[in-house]
Amino acid sequence: MPAGIDGAIARGFDEAGANVLCALVIMVPRDIQGRGVSAAAVRAMAGIARRHGLHALIAPVRPSWKERYPLVPIERYARWRRPDGWLFDPWMRVHERTGAAVLKPEPLSLPITGTITEWEDRTGMAFPGSGDYWFPGGLATVHIDREHDRGSYWEPNVWMRHTL
Repeated sequence: MPAGIDGAIARGFDEAGANVLCALVIMVPRDIQGRGVSAAAVRAMAGIARRHGLHALIAPVRPSWKERYPLVPIERYARWRRPDGWLFDPWMRVHERTGAAVLKPEPLSLPITGTITEWEDRTGMAFPGSGDYWFPGGLATVHIDREHDRGSYWEPNVWMRHTL
């Protein structure tokens, strides 16, 4: 598996004869969530892969409830299950219910960096000192380095595979 989203894009261009489709993003507007649109989108992507003779659909899934648990490592979060046996996270569960299995958690999937001013504007927060900070919507913490005027964040994901 590639290390993250950037790696998946690069690898897609590098590997001739690849036999998988990589779903990079599915976004469903909040006002229509809960109507089965996300599952339909996943099934449609799997159908595209199937029609083209590919063997699998892989996805770097951004767990939708991980922002509630930003201090829990993605490796642990990805293993959480509900009492009924299904995956704890709703978006991961959509993938599981449409036939996917967890391949591996990826703590360093997508790097996001910027100046402290950019991070303060983006989050609506002040970062008065260097260190690690939680911010709204973050799946992990952002590291603020005041000396170098830099905020660095690694978005985690969970690689999941739909065998076709």
